[in-house]
Amino acid sequence: MRALFLSVCLTSLTTALAWGQTAIGFGGVAHDSSQAIEVTSDSLRVDQTTGNAVFAGNVIVMQGDLRMAAGEVSVIYSTGDTQDIQQVLASGGVLLTRGEDAAEGNEAEYSVERSTVLLIGNVLVTQGRTTIAGDRLNIDLITGNGTVEGRVRTILQPDGQ
Repeated sequence: MRALFLSVCLTSLTTALAWGQTAIGFGGVAHDSSQAIEVTSDSLRVDQTTGNAVFAGNVIVMQGDLRMAAGEVSVIYSTGDTQDIQQVLASGGVLLTRGEDAAEGNEAEYSVERSTVLLIGNVLVTQGRTTIAGDRLNIDLITGNGTVEGRVRTILQPDGQ
């Protein structure tokens, strides 16, 4: 029975590697993107023409149970409304956590209006004992569904190890 289980797991892994993407869950429950966004950083620059803000140095962005840490974060507002945040762009080593799940990558794009996050470059997802690495991670924060794309790599841990 154990050999059959390992065979199925290896077949699934091979299929995922062949397709170059694999589905994951992230966070488990629907995220409320209408909650306030709190940002902490070492410095802030504001573009008076657009109203967009750039936070730099040890940036931490929190919205409900969603937490993002990065070297630099740009907050992009909807055209004509400096209160309606459209997008949060992070760079400089991004760490995204939600509940017990964590993901890291080189850059991130958080679309507040669509409740989606795209992590780009050297992505590593950690969920309990499972880790999945790839080139890109797309997360739908409403459903918690995510897809890792690119050269996907994972290690399957049998129970008790």
